[in-house]
Amino acid sequence: MKKIVYGLFFGDSITYGEYDGVFGGWVDILKRYALQKFHEGNGDELILYNLGIGGETTEGLLNRMPTELGARNSADGNLVFISYGANDLAIKEGVQVVEPETFKSNIIKAVQHAKQFSKDIYLVSILPVSKKIDGVVVSSGKLRTNEEVVAYNQILKDIAVDHSLMYIDFYAAILEDKEILLSADGVHPNEKGYGMMAEIAIPIIEKYL
Repeated sequence: MKKIVYGLFFGDSITYGEYDGVFGGWVDILKRYALQKFHEGNGDELILYNLGIGGETTEGLLNRMPTELGARNSADGNLVFISYGANDLAIKEGVQVVEPETFKSNIIKAVQHAKQFSKDIYLVSILPVSKKIDGVVVSSGKLRTNEEVVAYNQILKDIAVDHSLMYIDFYAAILEDKEILLSADGVHPNEKGYGMMAEIAIPIIEKYL
């Protein structure tokens, strides 16, 4: 008997797929891939939910996560992807939106929520920012630095090790070619960047198809 497994992608605008008018972002590429595999009659059904909200931080995640998980809980199993940090690490009006220690605490709490529903939890790295906006206040009033990106990614890596979670390192994959894989705003990927992210993630979801 075929199983129906849910994949829940929590995140911000990069999870949502903002600025990708071609593919709709990396999660939507995965959704189409999983649906195609199901229609080909290969294995179990994997239903993916894009739960990305633009501008969200880990504070917002904690507010909605228990409800979202409860509403999408498959008896056959769930995968949970947690992709945060780009908004947390930003500095606005001289203040960091979510300080590193609070960010760490919030991610651990999110992991604890997820563990009630899933044994397959993935932490997703924060992407590098373009050199043109590194340390620059942009139109949203936010300032981001690649130094902070590295520091917050280290927090995610440490949590992944401490809690036996999988870590998806999009940062390393995009770093070298970031100037051609990021969109004009220097934060979000363009369609090429999102496509690369999906290529990295497809082998992960393959295991559940």
